Amino acid sequence: MMAMHRLEIFLPIVVFILLAVGLVTLSTAAPEMSFVSKQAAFAAAGIIAAAVILFLGRKRIVDLGFPIYWLSNILLIATRFFGAEKNGAKSWLEIGPLPSFQPSELAKIALIMALAIILHEKPIKNIKDYLQAVIIIIVPFILVLLEPDLGSALVLAAIGGGMILVRGIPWKHLVFFALMFAVLIPLAWPKLEPHQKTRIIAFMNPEADPQGSGYQVIQSRIAIGSGGLKGKGYKKGTQAQLGFIPYRYADFIFPVLAEEGGFFASVGLLLLFLFLFWRLTAMASECLYERDQLIITGILIMISFQVIVNLGVSLGLAPVTGITLPLISYGGTSLVSTIIALSLAYVIHRDRYKDF
Repeated sequence: MMAMHRLEIFLPIVVFILLAVGLVTLSTAAPEMSFVSKQAAFAAAGIIAAAVILFLGRKRIVDLGFPIYWLSNILLIATRFFGAEKNGAKSWLEIGPLPSFQPSELAKIALIMALAIILHEKPIKNIKDYLQAVIIIIVPFILVLLEPDLGSALVLAAIGGGMILVRGIPWKHLVFFALMFAVLIPLAWPKLEPHQKTRIIAFMNPEADPQGSGYQVIQSRIAIGSGGLKGKGYKKGTQAQLGFIPYRYADFIFPVLAEEGGFFASVGLLLLFLFLFWRLTAMASECLYERDQLIITGILIMISFQVIVNLGVSLGLAPVTGITLPLISYGGTSLVSTIIALSLAYVIHRDRYKDF
């Protein structure tokens, strides 16, 4: 009986280790130490939010799934009209004295919860049965894409598509959606912002414009490659400390770690993320209810997709999309939402034997 109610102790341990690695890396990547203190404050806020989630328990949190989903969409609409613009995207909402935040981060968690409820309650037998699930995905996806925030929109698409695939989809339906996706790509290209098109073109050949659109990727590759096995040492990375790496405290924080910590530090970080993904996978498999499995799987997809894309961008294997490295990159809303998502996975697993 004790084994049945075993608590997951490894998840919080690996999360705290990743948070520590993030703060240490940020202390050398950020232009000033105020970034580190702010990040630590956001981490503390995330831990407080996690404590609230643990107190509420699985049933009450899941019951809030759709209210949170509609709230996130309302906030996205408000951002469309009243949001603050940063880096060419109106993605931030400022409410009174509160710190500015990105509603798109809440939308990711809300989508996971709402979609898990839909997929669990309504079996999918034919194409029209996907309609409700597709609408649940499309609404926040379009609102975020219009900001325009391509990175967060891609995360929402990955969450939606990934959860549907995990839930199970007949191969005929899969072929249908693949063909539809292939048709939509050329139609979506003219709708992209000029800087988004430039990023995709630069991904194909960054050396074509080394001082412009290809600059970020080229400098990132130089930093990663120059780290060698052991790295150049803490705060001794020339690419990072001399400012050659743009957004080195946010989207491109991995090249800083790779340059100063070398191959060993890079592999160590990858192993930590792999361990995190393994624990989430194991937790999902230990849950009795499909809804619980889908929620934890959605969280796994959300975090792993961001990690893969961020590292892919740093290595020049993916277009620059503005996706941060979870728990490592600077960013208050991203950090808090990631901690909340992981605490949600923890409480779902903890209460897995309780009836709804």
